[in-house]
Amino acid sequence: QVHVVESGGGLVQAGGSLRLSCAASGNIFSISAMGFYRQAPGKQRELVATISNGGTTNYLDSVKGRFTISRDNAKNTVYLQMNGLKPEDTAEYYCNAKATWGNYWGQGTQVTVSS
Repeated sequence: QVHVVESGGGLVQAGGSLRLSCAASGNIFSISAMGFYRQAPGKQRELVATISNGGTTNYLDSVKGRFTISRDNAKNTVYLQMNGLKPEDTAEYYCNAKATWGNYWGQGTQVTVSS
C-alpha cells in the first residue's frame, strides 16, 4: 500500500508562482514514478508532469518551460514548481504514484489563477 499527500495549492495572480509538494509513504519501494495530474471543472483529468525513479521527466505541452518537476529521494517527496501561471492552469491538482500493484492518488489541492 502507498499513501500520497499533496500540499501547496492556493490562489495566485496570473504570472505568479506556486510550488506543489507530494509526499509518499508506505511501500515506497514499489513506486516506479510519481507525478501530478489536474482536472478543471467539466474537463477530463490530464497529466501535467511525471518523474521516474531514474529521473526521466515528462510534461504536458502547455506547461513546458513554465513548470518543473523534481524529487527529493531522502524525503520521498516530489515537487512541482509552477512559474508563469495562467488562468487556464486553474484546476484541482492531484499527486499520483505509479506502483507495482497499481496507481495511488492524493486527495487533491486546488490551484486558482486569477487574471
